[in-house]
Amino acid sequence: MLSLARIRLAIAGAMTFAIPMCLFGQSVKPELKLGIIIGTVIDVNGDPVPNATVELKSFDSGERRTVTTPESGSFEFRDVQPGLPHEITITAQGFDDWNSPGMTLEPGQFKIVTGIQLRIHTEVTNVNVTYDPVQVATEQLKEEEHQRVLGFIPNFYVSYERNPAPLTAKMKFQLALKVSTDPVTAAAIFGMAGIRQAADSPKYGQGWGAYGKRIGATAADGLSDIMIGGAILPSLLHQDPRYFYQGTGTTGSRIRHAMFSPFVSRSDSGKSMPNYSSLGAAGLSNLYFPRANRGVGLVFGNFAIGTAERIGADLLQEFVIGRFTKRGGHME
Repeated sequence: MLSLARIRLAIAGAMTFAIPMCLFGQSVKPELKLGIIIGTVIDVNGDPVPNATVELKSFDSGERRTVTTPESGSFEFRDVQPGLPHEITITAQGFDDWNSPGMTLEPGQFKIVTGIQLRIHTEVTNVNVTYDPVQVATEQLKEEEHQRVLGFIPNFYVSYERNPAPLTAKMKFQLALKVSTDPVTAAAIFGMAGIRQAADSPKYGQGWGAYGKRIGATAADGLSDIMIGGAILPSLLHQDPRYFYQGTGTTGSRIRHAMFSPFVSRSDSGKSMPNYSSLGAAGLSNLYFPRANRGVGLVFGNFAIGTAERIGADLLQEFVIGRFTKRGGHME
């Protein structure tokens, strides 16, 4: 009986000792200390960015936390679970998003995120610019119709544009009519008829009747040259009747440009081609002279004289007249 009592007492003592030891062992198991992450959001100039949204996320645990930066641009995340990968994403109005590389904190680590610089957001804007040659030519023609030497002599058939747009057939007739109906053109016809009256050319004789015939022939010759050489043939042959002012380059290149202009015309497509319009206009002008002054020789003679006149006029345009022509509302 005594032995049984001693055994029971020993078991009870052992249990009394074992239970506290088990409880003690559980209480001393170490807990992982949580970490802290801080940083400051700045732009590329080093200025703090307020009102930026900073998001901390862990893909393993699914945890997401968000803070908004104050005026100082700083942020802080406390109680960050160690041992898990985290990532920070920062967004702010007017800036590109910023993403940190993955980071895993040690227990109790105090992590300072560096290298945060937000760049200004750039947007790509596509602007579709359409080129309407008719609209451009219309605006350029309006300028040409106001070009006058010394403010009163028409100088409409010269383009001073660096990139002239081709004229439509309607614009060629519009320009020809503008020159034909100008008062200065009418005065030039009367003056030229007087010169021909004095030279008795063509062979109409003298007197008011002959002067009237010369006025008619001069007007028909001049107006047909304007209409046929400046509108009809250029429209049919797709040629531009204007002189294109060079204005730059060496003196030699400008002289060559002016002297070749009567022989070489610019097509509506911008290419160079023989100036058939001038030759055709010279031939048709032969119809307005009396029989004694008509013939094949007159055609080529008129063409030669007309060509020489154009060469002289183009040289004057290139080196003299352009300086005294009012264009764009002022003298150049």
